[in-house]
Amino acid sequence: MPYCPKCGMQIAEGAACPQCAAGSVPPTPQTVAASGLTENVAGMLAYFTFIPAIVFLVLEPYNKSRFIRFHAFQCIFVTVAFVALGIALGIISMIPFLGLITIPLHFVIWLGAVALWIVLVLKAYQGQMFKLPVVGDMAEKQAGA
Repeated sequence: MPYCPKCGMQIAEGAACPQCAAGSVPPTPQTVAASGLTENVAGMLAYFTFIPAIVFLVLEPYNKSRFIRFHAFQCIFVTVAFVALGIALGIISMIPFLGLITIPLHFVIWLGAVALWIVLVLKAYQGQMFKLPVVGDMAEKQAGA
């Protein structure tokens, strides 16, 4: 059974969401031609490091799907954001007294990154285009309308 793309409520396929009055739900993800993977599985696999995301953007049957391109771009942008955050925290942790403060901050950010990764993988597997606030808009723009 599909989910509402706005609020995530489980609704009947082709029906309007009773909770947020969103339009009709798109049909369930289809199998990408000649690949054997469904769109939701390919979108989910894009979040396993950024290498599958780049592969899905390059390979022919996958780069035609807007759903897969969206998740691949969102994965790449999230990875870049967390690498930049890690570099910034690494630089800040070199300052004598701030280094002690950033040790628990590293752990909290790592824990948040793991939780975010789990949510993104599950949402992609459910066939939802779950957009993160800034990164999701950039990914949607890159994936094309």
